[in-house]
Amino acid sequence: MMDFLPPIDLTLFPATLDLLHLTLAGLSLMLLIVTLIMFAVLLSNLRKAKRTPAAKAHKTKPLAATAAPAAPAAQPVVIKESGPEAALQLLGLLQSEARFIDFIEENITPYADADIGAAVRVVHAGCRKVLQEHFQLEPVRSESEGERLSLPQGFDASAIRLTGNVTGTAPFHGTLIHRGWRAGKVSLPQTAAGHDLHIIAPAEVEL
Repeated sequence: MMDFLPPIDLTLFPATLDLLHLTLAGLSLMLLIVTLIMFAVLLSNLRKAKRTPAAKAHKTKPLAATAAPAAPAAQPVVIKESGPEAALQLLGLLQSEARFIDFIEENITPYADADIGAAVRVVHAGCRKVLQEHFQLEPVRSESEGERLSLPQGFDASAIRLTGNVTGTAPFHGTLIHRGWRAGKVSLPQTAAGHDLHIIAPAEVEL
């Protein structure tokens, strides 16, 4: 049955192993090892590729479930519009006690400085009376004007205005030019219902 195979001459196989045959055998063994390693790496990559979609799906759910709550939206700045009632009432008091509007609306160009000075005394005394009776005024800063002071970081920018060469960040060191004013208490008189505050001063008719 095996007549088709050529005869094998066993004398062709080396009886002893020399350096050349050992080298060829070593190279063959290394080639076999490299081939096995490459096959193992390829098989591992195929397994990872199959597991990746499932792993991503598994990780997505906890992230969605434990996601940090969204930061609250910034509250819009509410612009509060002040009514004219208090301003009209104060203007009426200044007119009543100091003839304030009469003085401001008067053209003082034709008058001499001495005449203007006399009128200013009357206006000053009346305005001062209104402020003392209806407002409790106090300085914003307790230091004396001209005194050196330091403003720490986070100072109230609405109560202190920086002037001059304003550069850098707090703390700032400067000289107090004006102590400022703060209204500690306001007590305007009550008005009767139906009273028109837009009438600052009624017209006077002499009979």
